[in-house]
Amino acid sequence: MISISHRLRLALLALPLLACAAAGAQPAPANHMIAEIQVIPRPAGTASDRYKHVDAAIAVIQASGLRHEVHGMGTVIEGPADKVWPLLQAVHQATLESGSERTLSIIKVSGSLQAGGPTVQELVRKFRK
Repeated sequence: MISISHRLRLALLALPLLACAAAGAQPAPANHMIAEIQVIPRPAGTASDRYKHVDAAIAVIQASGLRHEVHGMGTVIEGPADKVWPLLQAVHQATLESGSERTLSIIKVSGSLQAGGPTVQELVRKFRK
């Protein structure tokens, strides 16, 4: 028997392919993506570990090997789209699997078909000293 979360995961992964097939097109490979994800699990943690569920999400990002920056209200990730999209899903899932009752993920995504799109470093360099 397949769990509901597993069926949902498979359905989410199939959506882009279904949309392209319906349009009679092949999915265009995005070479570079920047994404920011903020997870808001409820509760955020436990009595003994205040941010346990958020920390579980960050651990998944750290283990990915992709370039990332953890900030106070979200984490920015950059890399190839075929690695970033599944990572975003895994981050969301990690908060649930760490024991939160529910979670909300807020995601912003920027992609480019060209190789070497702007990096986070290029976008913020002039503001950092």
